[in-house]
Amino acid sequence: MTATVSFPIDSPLGPRTATVAYERKGSGEPLLLLHGIGHHLQAWHPVTDILAAGHDVIAVDLPGFGVSQPLPDGVPYDLGTVAAALGSLCSALGAERPHVVGNSLGGLLALEMGRSSLARTVTALSPAGFWTEAERRYAFATLRAMRVGALALPLSTLERLSHSAAGRTALTGTIYARPARRSPEAVVAETLALREATGFEETLAAGRSVRFTEDVPGLPVTIAWGSRDRLLLPRQGVRAKRVVPEARLVRLPGCGHVPMNDDPALVARVVRDTVRKAADEAADKGADKGADKGADKAANTEVG
Repeated sequence: MTATVSFPIDSPLGPRTATVAYERKGSGEPLLLLHGIGHHLQAWHPVTDILAAGHDVIAVDLPGFGVSQPLPDGVPYDLGTVAAALGSLCSALGAERPHVVGNSLGGLLALEMGRSSLARTVTALSPAGFWTEAERRYAFATLRAMRVGALALPLSTLERLSHSAAGRTALTGTIYARPARRSPEAVVAETLALREATGFEETLAAGRSVRFTEDVPGLPVTIAWGSRDRLLLPRQGVRAKRVVPEARLVRLPGCGHVPMNDDPALVARVVRDTVRKAADEAADKGADKGADKGADKAANTEVG
């Protein structure tokens, strides 16, 4: 069930209040799920139950998307402001420094949260921000075309198209490699989410100058790319690896730009592998600390 939470955020205009919708299920270490531009938290439904078997999973509608309220008037949708707001959201929900998983815009935000010490691990699925200028223009033109189509379609036509595989492909084939797998209800809901996204234009405008150029040191990072991503081309993953050299770069065979629908089991496994790496590193540090204490005790014994 979707709930909402209001919380204070810092902004260039001073303290403001944001209100965000979210779904939460499962127990364990917190795991935050961030969708892409024009989408909504339901994009994660194919993997939510799998991940909730071992985690406190929090899927959110980003500010200005889904049923979340837009950011307060005058507050920019730039990367730093939104990432910090998500950190404040986690604090409000008692889930500080979660594992963060993001797709597209959400992947970019996940990396920024990692860079800002707001995440304990990052899994970025086809993250934005590693494009050339030509690739960015292509992606933005495609997104605008999708938005124009969503705005123009009468609801009756949308519902009719959603009931055939060909119609679902026409509506969502840009972002899914297997659009026919989406249910008619899901296709209608996500098309309406794109139509009604109050933060779409400001987010797109803020993204014109975005390039992710800084490393994300000190925590496990996975960057995964669908082999059939037609919006952000897979070669951008190679650039991402150069920027974040310690990241694990994973290919998602047969997956499109939103891979959670195309291969839920694979995406869930990639996320779990990233989280497991953090646990392994923590265990190694604990073992090293124990060994150091043992060595110190032996040295003290010898001196005595």
